[in-house]
Order: sequence, then structure tokens, then C-alpha cells
Amino acid sequence: MANYLGYPFNPELFNYNWKNEKDPTLTALFESGAVVNNPEIAKLISNGSDLYTVPFYKTIGGTPDNYDGQNNISIDTPEGDTMTGVVYGRAHGWKEQDFVVDYNSGADPMRQITSQVSKFWQKNRQGILLRVLNGVFGVTGSGTTASWANHTTDISSDTLDVTPENKVGATTVGDAAQAAVGDASDIFALAVMHSRVAANTAGLQLLEYRKYTDPMGVERKLRLADMNGMLVVIDDGVPFTAATDSTAAKYTTYLLGLGALQYASAPVKVPSEIMRNATEAGGYDALITRVRETIHPNGFSFKKPTAGYTASPTDDQLGASANWEIKANPKNIPLARIISNG
Repeated sequence: MANYLGYPFNPELFNYNWKNEKDPTLTALFESGAVVNNPEIAKLISNGSDLYTVPFYKTIGGTPDNYDGQNNISIDTPEGDTMTGVVYGRAHGWKEQDFVVDYNSGADPMRQITSQVSKFWQKNRQGILLRVLNGVFGVTGSGTTASWANHTTDISSDTLDVTPENKVGATTVGDAAQAAVGDASDIFALAVMHSRVAANTAGLQLLEYRKYTDPMGVERKLRLADMNGMLVVIDDGVPFTAATDSTAAKYTTYLLGLGALQYASAPVKVPSEIMRNATEAGGYDALITRVRETIHPNGFSFKKPTAGYTASPTDDQLGASANWEIKANPKNIPLARIISNG
């Protein structure tokens, strides 16, 4: 039997440790309120399938009537709609080759593999989240959808002539939030930015890094900071356009509000298992892992592609704007982005 950290592999123990290992970045996203673990969606996807539908009521409206004892009182009927989300499935495995252990005395590849599984899936989840954001911000349309353009603040220069006004400054984040949702701008709780943007804003003393003390008692900085009352997550996975001979580099900073992204995990029959191949390359043990989950941008619907779609969307399909549509009033969608040169 293959071992896990020196003991016979126990899937329940491994899955418990895997699912409960914390990552500062992922924890920050959930604790900020921007990503919400949604039990209603979890219930909807608990019985399988890929698509799920969440109903919602639109904001009531109408014009009050003159109450003078003569005019009739008009009555409106609340309207509702639905959002469609999608579950993605991912799987990956890693192997420990027998010969590596035999040839290198003391080598323990499986210990290294199992200790990094949680971090691997957390990084993958973060990458999918950023792809989803990139996809919904590319949605265009007329009517109500047209105001979605107000959720993008582009201060970048299209040339090499970059001034301080083309970079994130003291009022940029606040101005972008106000442009997106007006007087409801205080709903934004989180900013996700490139390390270059973070370095520039830190140089302007706009950013204050959070710190922690490691097991050796040394104080170290996290890739988490605070700015304008928002938690800042620093991640180079945000959209980035490299500089050319005629244009400066461009960076996208995302602002996320409370409940902007809904998350739920779907059941998997065998989340992890150890397999044994006794003949290939001298023999090896392999750890196989599987996940099914959803990250849904509140106020949008996922449209299943007409071609090239299987039972789970690819990363490219999740990031394609053509596969998303707006279902809610943009002013009620707590998402915004800033495009800058730093």
C-alpha cells in the first residue's frame, strides 16, 4: 500500500487536511466578503450536472400616486429574473517514481507532493477567478447593459508618454468606485492589483502591507495590504499588457464589492486516491486529485458555448466574454476595474 507522510494512505485524512489548509490570499478573498460561500448554490449543484439556475427579484419601482381621496392607487407587480451559473471540473495527478527513491537515498517525492496539493488547487482557483472577471468585463451591449461601461476606468496612455495621471494615484480607486455605482461606492471591499501597481502605490505611501511573524519569530510582509479602506490582494495573474517599442505596459486592477462572486463546491465521488503502476519506468505511485466547483459573478449568466463544450467549461471558455451576459442592473453589480500604466 502506498504511504502518505509515512502512514498508509487514508483518503479521508488526506482530504480533510487538503480542504482545510489555509492560504492567506484565498482566505482574504473570502473574509473580505467579496467571495461568498453560497449554500443555496451548493445545494443546487449537489446532485450533479454542470449548469444551475438562481432566481432573483429585481428592484421594485413605480411612481407614487396623489393620495387625495379621488385618484386610484396604482399597483405594480414585482419582476424577477434568473442567473445561470456553471460548474467546472478539474483533475490532476503527480507521481513518485520508484527509481528516484532507490537511486537517491532519503528522497521522498510523495511527501513533497502531498504537502503542496492544497496550495496547487488554491492557485488554480485564484486563476479561474481572474479569468471569470476578465470575461465579464468584456461584455458589451445596448440599453441597460451600456452602463456597464461605467465600471471600467481607463487612465492609461496608449503611447510611451506616461504621466502620473496615467498611474493609480490617491483618488483613482475612489473615483473608479464612484463612477461604477455612484453613492453606493462603499460596497467595495477588495482590490486585486499587479505587483507593479502595488509597488507604485506603496511608493506614494498609499499602501500599507500587512505583516505576520514566522515560526522563527521574524516579522515578514504578506502579499496583502490596505488602501483607501480596502483590502488589497497582490497577484500578477491580473490582465497585463507588456510594453512595446511604442507603447507602455498596461495593468488591470479589479475592485470587488460585497458578494461580488459566489462560490460553491460540488461533490466528487473520489476527491483523491493513490494508484500503483508496477511496470512503467520501473514502477511508480501516483496521487490523483479531482475537484468540481463554481465561481459565479453576481448579476451575470453563463451561456453554454455552441461548439467545443463538454460537461465542464475550459479555462478559455470561462474567460470568454461571449459566454457571459448581464442579468442585473449594472449599478447593483459591485465590480469595477482600473486600467493604468502602473
